[in-house]
Amino acid sequence: MELEQIWTYPVKSMIGQRVRSADITTTGLVGDRRWAVRDEVRGGIRGAKKFAALMRAEAIELDGRIRITLPDGAEFDADDPSAAEQLTRFLGSPVSLLPLPDATDLDHFRRGAPDSDDIMVELRSIFGREEDEPLPDLSIFPPEIIEFEAPPGTHHDAFPLMIMTTSALRSLAAALPDSAPDVRRFRPSILIDSDDLPGHPEFEWVGRRMRIGSVEVAIGAACPRCVMVTREISDGLPADRSILRHIVRDLDQNLGVYATVITPGAIEEGDSVTLLD
Repeated sequence: MELEQIWTYPVKSMIGQRVRSADITTTGLVGDRRWAVRDEVRGGIRGAKKFAALMRAEAIELDGRIRITLPDGAEFDADDPSAAEQLTRFLGSPVSLLPLPDATDLDHFRRGAPDSDDIMVELRSIFGREEDEPLPDLSIFPPEIIEFEAPPGTHHDAFPLMIMTTSALRSLAAALPDSAPDVRRFRPSILIDSDDLPGHPEFEWVGRRMRIGSVEVAIGAACPRCVMVTREISDGLPADRSILRHIVRDLDQNLGVYATVITPGAIEEGDSVTLLD
């Protein structure tokens, strides 16, 4: 196998960018999720689970700046004094745009108020589950996310890396001929060219170590999917709930796998990928 694609998302929940190479630390890809939107009504960092339109905005690193582009073509830098005003107008709710602070700034990472006082209603909304569908096993997530929107020191939902394979994308396309299971819907950090392996081979890697170039990672758990995979990204990638129905019904709610970093280093497209145990 080899490394097919590397993706970074400079602003949490916005469309990211494919990069040819990247450095990886124990907290993930350098440059990934360096900014995030804060809900100024309910408090807390918010992604596209709450503000669906975020997935229609794009953020890229350009000459050391984070450039944001909205669907209407408006462009501005993340540190522009007008960024909060423009995003508030775009999302239809008061927000601010904040850079990633030090892990000791616990108030930044602490969860805001839920949209519903009913925890089951709140969870079903976040995960996009219908009444007759199960919720994922929440015990796979780090315990700190009960209190915090992200593990302090990061803007990740739970883990520093999410890995998918070309086999998984091919299998989705075969199972959903009327959908567009574009890689951008699923927001992997790393896409591995798994050659002609069938199905979703990454599920069999859980509990194993993997070397990608000079980096070593541990595959920790399959990735339970939420409402974000159903969101509209562009006119060519409209909202599509059938993708999540397939994942819940036929893939035990999971797509791709989470990973943690054992040995930091550099990766580049074309690097060999090897399972170590």
